[in-house]
Amino acid sequence: MKRFLKAGLALAIAGTGLAHAATELVIATVNNGHMIEMQKLTKFFEQANPDIKLKWVTLEEGTLRQRVTTDIATKGGQFDVMTIGMYETPIWAKKGWLIPIATDAAYDVDDLLPAMRNGLSADGKLYAAPFYGESSMLMYRKDLADKVGFKMPDQPTWTQVKELAGKVHDPKNGVYGICLRGKPGWGDNMALLTTMVNTNGGQWFDTSWKPQIDSKPWHDAISFYVDLMKSYGPPGASANSFNENLALFNEGKCGMWVDATIAASFVSDPKQSRVADKVAFAQAPVAVTPKGANWLWAWALAIPAGSQKVDAAQTFIKWATSKDYINLVAKEEGWGSVPTGTRKSTYANPEFVKAARFAEAEKKAIDTANPNDSTLPKSPYVGVQYAAIPEFQAIGVAVGQQMSAALSGKVTVDQALKTSQTTAEREMKKAGYYK
Repeated sequence: MKRFLKAGLALAIAGTGLAHAATELVIATVNNGHMIEMQKLTKFFEQANPDIKLKWVTLEEGTLRQRVTTDIATKGGQFDVMTIGMYETPIWAKKGWLIPIATDAAYDVDDLLPAMRNGLSADGKLYAAPFYGESSMLMYRKDLADKVGFKMPDQPTWTQVKELAGKVHDPKNGVYGICLRGKPGWGDNMALLTTMVNTNGGQWFDTSWKPQIDSKPWHDAISFYVDLMKSYGPPGASANSFNENLALFNEGKCGMWVDATIAASFVSDPKQSRVADKVAFAQAPVAVTPKGANWLWAWALAIPAGSQKVDAAQTFIKWATSKDYINLVAKEEGWGSVPTGTRKSTYANPEFVKAARFAEAEKKAIDTANPNDSTLPKSPYVGVQYAAIPEFQAIGVAVGQQMSAALSGKVTVDQALKTSQTTAEREMKKAGYYK
């Protein structure tokens, strides 16, 4: 009798779904186009892995960084998979905050672009798998350039960019000469502005870790930027980052835009962009040196050490960053919509090259970005558009706020740089870099 009761109880439990409750993975990610697309494809993963359910927490870039940094530092355990970048990965790996990515032969880790694999590794181990990778490039309206008789070089100077911006600036008809990031944040306006400082011959810190924000290259770069945007940028530019400028460009309101190479697939997509057939691409602009003119970044998926669902997280990450996932997006949305900047096989695929007019310029930008040698004077840090030290996040945010204030006219460029220098010196002294 007891045996039958036990059997009946087991069947009852199974009937309620408690016997094989699915593992729920909580994934923190950024609200960029490719991540939104991944969420739409959730059903394909869950069909192949019925024992795993995905729960998405989608956040704006700055908020995402704050949330995941707080969670991982406090071992909060809110998230099982985090979307992080090249800045955080090596720092957090060395602190023991991340679980290494367990790749297998089918994943083909050697197919990852060397720049991406190296930037997401520590001590030879991959600690985050790249979902998409990027450098920065110039996207411009070729029809407008042709109309004013301007031939864009493959790698223009910032002076040439300003010249074209002035010629195509037509606010009465809703076209602004250039759109650039102005929203404060170390990964927002400072990503662009650091490349402008680099190419003007500047750096964040000298070899003694002394901040260099009040130096001539910083003055040259920021003064040029503020003047360019005040003369030929859209109104309210100090509130614009990647997504805001993408929307403006796709609506036909920007003559030019310097930003992440990943934007190329969106601005050239007729389903998203009114000017898809009018866009052309060039390398990021340069000033006194090509060093550090174009950034290097990957949005990557990582497993915090506090996760209790590591096996399921490994399964998901291998799916989302695989060749098969890229093929799935191609099948569902077309080769022009796949996440790029991660795998050699993508760029070797003739269907991708045919669909993506930007492929050659994008890969060239990624291949030429060197985080180990991104400044004209020797620097003690790794990183193109950031310095890979824990203190940089706070410094970058504070400096970004000052640069945004200078753009909106609340302070002068000189005041913004002086305040930024003082803040950076205080942070570096407090952290013990120098006395």
